[in-house]
Amino acid sequence: MTVDIPDRELEDAIRFTGAKTKREAVIGAITDFNRRMRMADLIQYAGTCTGLFAPDELQAARRQGGAGASD
Repeated sequence: MTVDIPDRELEDAIRFTGAKTKREAVIGAITDFNRRMRMADLIQYAGTCTGLFAPDELQAARRQGGAGASD
């Protein structure tokens, strides 16, 4: 595959990723982009999980022999 990447952008990608080759820089940049997008997708679920204990609630329940006592 041939991709026309502006020289300055590619030079920055090499510098920021610490890559030794252009290919390594492009793969590193794509990998980082994909990781960031996966994290952004997960953010939509933040605060939507019900029925979980907050750390202090879990600790109190364990002291009382309740939920999570065997964990």
